[in-house]
Amino acid sequence: MMISKVKNAMSTLVGGMMPHGHHHHHNHHSGGGQTCGPDSLPPRFPYGRPDFLDLTPELLQYSTEHASRPVLTLKRDSRLPWRTGYAEVINAGKSMLNEDQASCEKLFVKKPSGKHRNSTLQEDNGDGTGIPLHFWGVFDGHAGSGAAIMASKLLHRLIRDRLGEICHLLENPTGVPPICLAKNGSPYQAETKKGATQEPEDPDAISDSTVRFHMEKVVSLESLVMGVIETAFSQMDDLIEKEKTSYAISGGCCALAAIHLMGKLYVANAGDSRAIIIRNNEVIPMTNEFTPESERQRLQYLGFLRPELLGNEFTHIEFPRRIQHSELGKKMLYRDHSMTGWAYKTIVEDDLKFPLIYGEGKKARVMATIGVTRGLGDHDLKVYNSNIYIKPFLSCVPEVMVYNLDENKHGPDDVLVMGTDGLWDVTTDREVADAVSAYLSCCDPSDPMRYTLAAQDLLMRSRGVLKERGWRLPNEKLGSGDDITVFVIPLAGHESET
Repeated sequence: MMISKVKNAMSTLVGGMMPHGHHHHHNHHSGGGQTCGPDSLPPRFPYGRPDFLDLTPELLQYSTEHASRPVLTLKRDSRLPWRTGYAEVINAGKSMLNEDQASCEKLFVKKPSGKHRNSTLQEDNGDGTGIPLHFWGVFDGHAGSGAAIMASKLLHRLIRDRLGEICHLLENPTGVPPICLAKNGSPYQAETKKGATQEPEDPDAISDSTVRFHMEKVVSLESLVMGVIETAFSQMDDLIEKEKTSYAISGGCCALAAIHLMGKLYVANAGDSRAIIIRNNEVIPMTNEFTPESERQRLQYLGFLRPELLGNEFTHIEFPRRIQHSELGKKMLYRDHSMTGWAYKTIVEDDLKFPLIYGEGKKARVMATIGVTRGLGDHDLKVYNSNIYIKPFLSCVPEVMVYNLDENKHGPDDVLVMGTDGLWDVTTDREVADAVSAYLSCCDPSDPMRYTLAAQDLLMRSRGVLKERGWRLPNEKLGSGDDITVFVIPLAGHESET
């Protein structure tokens, strides 16, 4: 019955009819307190799988079979940059469509020319001029796939355009970025021109130029690129909000991106997806996860500073369990935004409100609704049956980590693995590293499919096999019922391309 439902939905979807507002399915990230604007609004981008999979309408329909959960991988003749490997699989019925999205692009950073100055949608003109930029992104959608699709189409272009604005600094990487730029973007010189009328000198000003120099903070080019990536994520989030007035853009998404620029890999994470580098079989984590537990103190502090955001329904204080009315006046364990440990406090009336953060592990929620605290979108997500918005507690700013490719030697089995939480929920970093290393060591180093096959192997280990009692791993534990998306990116890939 479920399959025929999906088939019917897919036939309308493949015909381009269906916007992605299918949020009647509750999932682990959001409690369904989400409504998608008037149904008359067209979707910003039609639903589909990543372009590089090159799916026929038949394969697109086949990809949504929740009963068999077929694994989709790159075709043998697909050529992603760096021989990147990719695999994905749909969830076990949590939501009708696969709400994960992915993108992999090679772009060129160049100075903005007059006619393309505000051209986020500008395709690369492909003349191969400019500074090469490689981009990989995985976007784990919740409460609909609209935000994830939009981010997968546009985030890399926003990053490219922001980098274009500092292109003259990237072209001179040995120089120190100027503290101030003139209106046209060129370095601004604060020194007054010779012969110009001098302002009367401030008697307290430091005149010795060497002392003044040491009071200026030297900012590295690397930290400037990190800042560009951080602001591009914020810009992406603003764009989703702005375009929601004219398009249906459902839900929100975690966003994990890897950017290769000038010999360095920048890994930016907003959400609970994860990336690790495996080098000589050693694991180098490149992300931290942002969940109600990991960001407890930030969220509690916001609730403490701005209690009106809690809508008189929630308390920013955390207790080990819900408090009964009969426990008023007793002492109970608690912790607030200023504490790492626990202490006892006397229970008062206000403590009977629902805790801002409740539950533990994968079940932890903000305002009983959402299980992830950073990402894009979710602008109209509210607490179920209330008018309390959750967005003020969610951050769209990623944490950016940098790995210097040029300073390390990489063999064909050294890789960056990027995956949505569907992969990591049931598999540890070490297990992923062991599996990838074991798989690649048996593969012909010259086989262009080796990284896609390794991605497929990883994905099937986390999905498991369908038994009578659901999807099971070889150890009989439950497999992941979530959408799973995996990139396996060889770190020596850029050498093979240059």
